[in-house]
Amino acid sequence: MNTKPLTVDGFLDTVPTPGDAPNTARFQLIVSPTDDVVDDVLWSCTTGNPRIAHALLTEIQPGDLLHVSGVLTQSDNAAEPARLTVDALEVLATAPARALQEMVLDRYGDYVVVFDTDTDAVPVFTTLGQWVGMAESPDAIGTLIEIHERVNGGDT
Repeated sequence: MNTKPLTVDGFLDTVPTPGDAPNTARFQLIVSPTDDVVDDVLWSCTTGNPRIAHALLTEIQPGDLLHVSGVLTQSDNAAEPARLTVDALEVLATAPARALQEMVLDRYGDYVVVFDTDTDAVPVFTTLGQWVGMAESPDAIGTLIEIHERVNGGDT
């Protein structure tokens, strides 16, 4: 595996998702080395920094211009994509409000949910970025949160 430090500016492509572990997040960054759209590169990014994960999952929206620094890891297998592990993030410019037109973030105490007009399923995670689960419909959110609190004792 090859690794190297990297700092880039890019636009957040889609709504970030919680990572596989608590206080982590995954996101896609569009980096434009030139002003030509054909040269755009989509970077797969992750972060294990709780502060950055929280900001990504609760404050930052698609279309925001971000300045990120971290470690780029390229596998020895050329078929596997490179991954940028972010340890520093700065919002350079926010996207126009219309970027989340069809999605709504809502907060249920220590929990955050994302309503999307394209689906009935509702992703639920804690405000600290821990994945709780996918509610089959908005009516199932309360049940999912109750189960999570019984098993985990609240926001862990």
